[in-house]
Amino acid sequence: MKLDMTTLLQTLSEYNWITVLLLVVLLGSVLQGLVRGASRSAGRLFALLSGGVLSLIGIAVAIPLTMWVSPKAQVWLSALPLPERELARWEQVLYTLIMAIRDFPLMRFAVVFLLLYWLIRTLAGFAMLFFRGGSGLFGWLFSGGDRPASLLSRLTGAGIGAVIGAARCLMLIALLFIVVTVNPNSGFSRYVEASPVYQQGARTVIEPLTGNLIKEKLPVFTRSVEAELGSILQQKYEVIDANIPDSIELAAAEIAKGADTDEEKARRLYDWVGTRVSYDYDKVKDYEEKGIWHEQTPQMTFDTKRGVCIDYSRLYALMARSQGLQVKVVTGLGYDGQGGYGPHAWNEVFLPEKNTWVPLDSTWAKSGDWFNPPAFNETHVPDKLI
Repeated sequence: MKLDMTTLLQTLSEYNWITVLLLVVLLGSVLQGLVRGASRSAGRLFALLSGGVLSLIGIAVAIPLTMWVSPKAQVWLSALPLPERELARWEQVLYTLIMAIRDFPLMRFAVVFLLLYWLIRTLAGFAMLFFRGGSGLFGWLFSGGDRPASLLSRLTGAGIGAVIGAARCLMLIALLFIVVTVNPNSGFSRYVEASPVYQQGARTVIEPLTGNLIKEKLPVFTRSVEAELGSILQQKYEVIDANIPDSIELAAAEIAKGADTDEEKARRLYDWVGTRVSYDYDKVKDYEEKGIWHEQTPQMTFDTKRGVCIDYSRLYALMARSQGLQVKVVTGLGYDGQGGYGPHAWNEVFLPEKNTWVPLDSTWAKSGDWFNPPAFNETHVPDKLI
């Protein structure tokens, strides 16, 4: 029995499971049609086709409507100020989402489009109710459901089921085609492409229908989305640390006093945070050995003059914002000096005189000059959401 089971597993492993899945979907649809008969299968086919038509209508109407609504939504959201108080966790998430929709075009377009599409699709669905049911214009498609199906009806139903199954398979192939296009070098993509059924559907149907829309434009769009999502991840600290304590603002004003340029302000604040704050090795030890994370605010870092990279970065951001500088908290990976990378945080500040964002790492300030040094990106890798 053990030998037979091993042989069976080896035999099954020789099959491409993408091919098996697609064939199961097709055969399952045929069997469903055989059981249902012609009338009920025709009703299913009509529901599938009408659903597809409604989806196309929803997309066609939602896209231009979104292009009209999106800039108006940005103006409206820009008028919503952050509450001048400490925010609860759910409020931080909410306002981070609001700011992301306000500031990032792709994010705003996606949210507005989905809302409008859902509304249009729902209204169109209600309109289609007129065409369904026993009293509807196409009610005959759903009639006879209680009568036993004849052999001819079942065979016709099986044929209709084959059409439905083919449509379902094409939808699966289209989804797989998108995955393969976005991640062409992954093991999963290579496995999918090894399926002869997938190849046939992708090459003869999906590629001719989509042209270069997916193969050439989707990867570019995906990279743009990744960049936006990464920026949204960093933006959450603007919400968490929206309110600047008086003590931090006064200290920052004293440090930046007399600075002629924004770059000089940013450099002075970098020097102050980098030399005054000490790295909290005990905090790291508690997290690594005990799984205990000591959350602290920029005020706590300012008062104790102790913290880890994220604490340095959040304090710097608050001090810089208090002096009118545009600044980000960036999270990602930093070089550990031993050939690897570990979790890290740093800042980017905008310099109007150079019209560019420059990076700085106040946590590493005691080890050298990390204010916009050459090859900064070789030791710092920002987070990306994939």
